[in-house]
Amino acid sequence: VSRISTVTSTSYPIDDQVDTYDAIVLTGSAASAYENVEWVNKLIAYISHIAESKPHVKLIGICFGHQIIGRALGGECVPNGGRWEVGPMPLDLTDLGKQVFGVESLNVQEMHRDHVPAVPPTFHLLGSTPLSLNQGMATLKDIHIFAVQGHPEFTQPIVDGLVEQRASSGVIDAEAAADAKRRQFWQNDGVPVVGKAIWGILGVPT
Repeated sequence: VSRISTVTSTSYPIDDQVDTYDAIVLTGSAASAYENVEWVNKLIAYISHIAESKPHVKLIGICFGHQIIGRALGGECVPNGGRWEVGPMPLDLTDLGKQVFGVESLNVQEMHRDHVPAVPPTFHLLGSTPLSLNQGMATLKDIHIFAVQGHPEFTQPIVDGLVEQRASSGVIDAEAAADAKRRQFWQNDGVPVVGKAIWGILGVPT
């Protein structure tokens, strides 16, 4: 396992090195994937190259990673009207989403106010919420690429801490913070359902 900061790294793994990888995981970030800044543009170009030239390497995107993959492969990322989606949210799954996740419905922790408003070409939608149409997407050839808007890795204490911190600084508005608190004891299917699906995509038995 190698860890790379996409903000501070001056170079990314070269093709010969990537050929030894099973997958590249793009995690969440406090940065905005829609920004026209050098490191974001460089990352988008790199992911586009990997997706097209390394079909044996899985691409997994979480939140910011989901948005970067969306931009890299023909979609867009935009601010969601300043509206935060925070805490455990129920996803309306598509038939494919039910198949991939192995459940009829699920709740996933959210922490974002930017989103990918539509499904890029060659992708298939996995699920939606009222605020964000594209809560997850995948390509169908052995699920080469898989991305979700939510944070399946977040536990409730992590979300509670982030909400408290960002609400006190004014980043998250009081209404969104109160709504997240109202739902804080809702079921969280991130690790047992979404995490299990990711392991399956990577070929790891669970």
